[in-house]
Amino acid sequence: MRTADIRQRWLDYFRSKDHEIVPSVPLVSPDPSILFTIAGMVPFIPYILGTETAPWPRAASVQKCIRTNDIENVGRTTRHGTFFQMNGNFSFGDYFKREAIDFAWELLTTAQADGGYGLDGDRLWVTLWEQDAEAYDALTQGIGLDPKHIVRLPREENFWDTGQPGPAGPCAEWHYDRGPAYGPEAEGGTVDPGGDRYLEIWNLVFDQFVRGEGQGKNYPLLGELDHKSIDTGAGLERIAYLLQGKENLYEIDEVYPVIATVEEMTGKRYGANGEDDVRMRVVADHVRSAMMVIGDGVRPANEGRGYVLRRLIRRAVRAVRLLGVDDVALPSLLPVSKDAMKASYPELETDFARISDVAYGEEDAFRRTLAAGTTILDTAVARAKDQAHGGAVVLGGDEAFALHDTYGFPIDLTLEMAAEQGVQVDEQAFRDLMTAQKERARADALAKKTGHADLRAYESLSKDLTSPVEFLGYTDAQAAVNVVGLLVDGVSAPAATAPADVEIVLDRTPFYAEAGGQLADQGTIALDSGAVVEVDDVQRPVAGLSVHRGRLTEGTVSLGDPGTASIDTGRRVAISRAHSATHMIHKALHELVGSDRTQAGSENAPSRIRFDFRSPAAVPASALSEIEERVNTRLTENLEVIDATMPLADARAMGAMALFGEKYGENVRVVSIGGEWSRELCGGTHVRATGELGRVALLGESSIGSGVRRVDALVGDGAYGFHAKEHALVGQLTGMLNARPEELTDRVGSLMSRLKDTEKELATLRQGQLLATAGNLAAEAQTVGTVRVVTHDAGEVASADDLRALVLDVRGRLGEADPAVVAVAGVANGRPLVVVATNAGARDAGLRAGDFVKAAAKTLGGGGGGKPDLAQGGGSDATAVPMALQGVTNGVRESIGE
Repeated sequence: MRTADIRQRWLDYFRSKDHEIVPSVPLVSPDPSILFTIAGMVPFIPYILGTETAPWPRAASVQKCIRTNDIENVGRTTRHGTFFQMNGNFSFGDYFKREAIDFAWELLTTAQADGGYGLDGDRLWVTLWEQDAEAYDALTQGIGLDPKHIVRLPREENFWDTGQPGPAGPCAEWHYDRGPAYGPEAEGGTVDPGGDRYLEIWNLVFDQFVRGEGQGKNYPLLGELDHKSIDTGAGLERIAYLLQGKENLYEIDEVYPVIATVEEMTGKRYGANGEDDVRMRVVADHVRSAMMVIGDGVRPANEGRGYVLRRLIRRAVRAVRLLGVDDVALPSLLPVSKDAMKASYPELETDFARISDVAYGEEDAFRRTLAAGTTILDTAVARAKDQAHGGAVVLGGDEAFALHDTYGFPIDLTLEMAAEQGVQVDEQAFRDLMTAQKERARADALAKKTGHADLRAYESLSKDLTSPVEFLGYTDAQAAVNVVGLLVDGVSAPAATAPADVEIVLDRTPFYAEAGGQLADQGTIALDSGAVVEVDDVQRPVAGLSVHRGRLTEGTVSLGDPGTASIDTGRRVAISRAHSATHMIHKALHELVGSDRTQAGSENAPSRIRFDFRSPAAVPASALSEIEERVNTRLTENLEVIDATMPLADARAMGAMALFGEKYGENVRVVSIGGEWSRELCGGTHVRATGELGRVALLGESSIGSGVRRVDALVGDGAYGFHAKEHALVGQLTGMLNARPEELTDRVGSLMSRLKDTEKELATLRQGQLLATAGNLAAEAQTVGTVRVVTHDAGEVASADDLRALVLDVRGRLGEADPAVVAVAGVANGRPLVVVATNAGARDAGLRAGDFVKAAAKTLGGGGGGKPDLAQGGGSDATAVPMALQGVTNGVRESIGE
């Protein structure tokens, strides 16, 4: 049974059991505390925790997931994959243990001809919490599972919780016995006696209890939940390799074709060599994972999700290299992975041009990194050999770590290439540095988890509300309100007295809470008691709760106080102009550059816009001008701006654009500009007609990361002020250059060209004058023992290139036979530089340019290094140049024992 068919069979089964079939959310997690969707239950967390009401009583999905915490195990075990698909069925206060167990048994054991998976029920084993009598009875009495196949475990081994007070509950983990060929039989209360015999395929989590404070699993159970939930996960790839009779997930139909292609590329046979097999699995896994991550909008970067993607691609490229292929690999592998996966994800076919552009570009960049890293590694190896003095040659762990962390150079490649040159690597020091880095990352992750704990005060406030905070800001700038929540220093309080920083929750509010790129409203809350709160920010830490953060400047505020909330209307109008202009820029970008230039973020501030979008290349200046012209043309047409709330499916059907990665409910707000011209899902505030914008000025476009560009723009008063300044500047330039405005570009370009030519002529002249001294310097070389030494202060120079040219010229005039050392210093842009060269005779005598440069640069207040024949350095103290040059002479004298 193909994996796509197994997937569809899951959805069909639960559809027949009245479950809402929920599409997979993107791999970019809707939970801001995690980078990726790491489990099938992630999209349903708010419903399980009770912070939001589920729109359906029961649901099922096949969720795309990414996990990289055990990436080193990929390819080495049968069950570790970076990208995987998690089948899930969920109940929110509907059915519970008995029904969930019945569903699992029926789907797993029903014959394939009748819509099930056809697994042998006598080979199923289940682990339970030792105190879960209800689940035990459902298994033994309900479906008749052999009690010998039920393993009862303590809470430490079979209990789910969030890591903090809240929902918790036991699990029923279903395992399949693959037979004695895969390991010993289960004995003594375990289904993990060794080997891969008992494969966990489905975990049923029963969200039954409320847990209290505590560490690990040492916490009290405070009682049962009012609304119990079911959260299950069945690994699609694991079920696939059982039903397809394969040994592991890498050999199923959605993964193995890449391995087969690698066999063709390398001439190696899968199964012939253990380490080669691991590398082939890594390639197959990482190519698929990278493709899926790019498909969901992620671009390579040096941090966050982009770094995970970059690491996947680089590990795949490195694995192919270790298999003996030095040529580009992804153009051969990625299309194969796409063809294997498109039955489940047809969008891969339609979006493959974009996906492949990103992947191939990153492979090319890494190949350049490999070239640069190889040069850096060779330098480090040469330095290690110089410092060995006949002993074991060891590359420092810090240098290996720098190659890995700074240049993306894999440690395996460092080990391999160093070994080829007879050099060991201090791998333990490298591992220690890696461990320290991971500990810092864990500490950061712990801090993010602590952030979840901080939400408890807001969640408590939200639960105390009889209804979500009503937002009035689409129509009202001022409203009569009541204080229904108050926080001081993050803790609920009944009252607060000025002066104090407070967080206030109102029963209704005209204040817009920051969301969708639109900055929050500011204003005042004037209470009938005489208290005044200056509102600086408004946020929505949990759904349905608007929190007004500000300064209590007068009086005392108490829970229940009535008053009036008023926004700063000038700020709101300016922000609304910016938000409407953002929609217009987005639409014009689609019209004039391409519909694949999708929004990646924005900030709508008073009279100012920052618009980020995905693009493989820069937008030409001419296109940017056309976009600005298009927007301003449309706004002068005074297009009507209207909004309407409708079901999400209807909004998509009418062509409304959605912000990638944003989470939407069943009903959404659609903002339309000029009817069908621009339609976007948006909860922000807008003008009533485009004529209210006045003017839009695009300031420029730039890169903010791999594949992501940014446009900065001004709106309204900001745009008028910008154009006024620009007009004045043009007037000044036309007067200075005696040219008409339309001639300025050519005139300035001509001046710049002449300036560059003059600078080149000056540089050539200066270098010629400098090199003219080479003959005299060589003739005037002083003799230190048997070594001829030239030191020279060249004064002001353009760059180190001038010094290097002079040093090499002088060294060439001195020949290679008799030992010679040449040191020239100079000052470029206020910074002292020194370059030292040695000839073959000097190096044979043990005189190394790098040693002399280090000493000289230290005198200059800096550092330097290089190869034994040529090295350079610099510092900050130009007055120390004579002393540094004298230090080179003294260094020669000491080296030869004079």
